[in-house]
Amino acid sequence: MSLDAAAVARIARLARIRLTDEEKTNLAAELSQVMSWVDELQSVDTEGVEPLTSVVGARLKTRADVVTLDVTRDDILANATDPVAGFFTVPKVVE
Repeated sequence: MSLDAAAVARIARLARIRLTDEEKTNLAAELSQVMSWVDELQSVDTEGVEPLTSVVGARLKTRADVVTLDVTRDDILANATDPVAGFFTVPKVVE
């Protein structure tokens, strides 16, 4: 499926997004590529594959919570630009 600038303009209007003509042209090309990938996915044989209807109750594989890196505070603060009393300093953001 190929999208043109007019289709992108309609989608942008529905999404309440303001686009320039150049952006519409660029997005038309990008969205057309995405749509071609979707068409390619449609051709994948999914015979015998059970559809996923819910993730409720699904269990993810987990690993043991084990420390794998032995780093000291000094090692980490060595990368700081201006550590003070063992802490990072950051600029004030609220006045």
